[in-house]
Amino acid sequence: MKKIEAIIRKSTFDDVKKALNRIDNIFYTYWDVTGVGNEKQGHVYRGISYSTSEIQRRQLSIVVTDELMQRTVDSILDNAYTGNLGDGKIFISDIQQTYQIRTKEKLQVVS
Repeated sequence: MKKIEAIIRKSTFDDVKKALNRIDNIFYTYWDVTGVGNEKQGHVYRGISYSTSEIQRRQLSIVVTDELMQRTVDSILDNAYTGNLGDGKIFISDIQQTYQIRTKEKLQVVS
């Protein structure tokens, strides 16, 4: 099993969510995060200067079987892409163990 963590623009989240809902057996959590990225220039909006060094994003945490990993990543890439600086990142890691909290049972990790 793999854990996919994606940090994306809030504006693309609805499209990503719809795409993930079309994939079978996907469970994920998400939350709002603030990150510091490579975009360092400031912007002026209505005469007020503000910094873009702290960027508001949405982070998704998704655990999938190895078979669904690439399909999940492709769905995120296709729907979070704007082509602009700050589209986000995807991180993939292996899941070593899982437990069902309700039963305290150690679950078999499916590859």
